[in-house]
Amino acid sequence: MPARTHTRSRTAATGGVDVRLPWWAVALPVLGFVTLFLLITGPGEAHAAGADPSVGRFLEQIQRTLSR
Repeated sequence: MPARTHTRSRTAATGGVDVRLPWWAVALPVLGFVTLFLLITGPGEAHAAGADPSVGRFLEQIQRTLSR
C-alpha cells in the first residue's frame, strides 16, 4: 500500500477562508507605485516655477505653522 501524502488545500492554508482578489486590486497599487517612482526618479531638468511667488509664501506659512 503506498504511503499517503498529506496535501493542504488552498482554503486550509489560508485558515479556512478562500481569498480571491480581482485583477484591479493588484494592478492599481502596482500602477500607483510605478507612477510615483517615475515621478521621483524623473528627469533632472525640472526647473523651479517662478511664475507665482504666492505659492512659495503659502508653503512657507504651512511650514512655519507645522513647526510650532
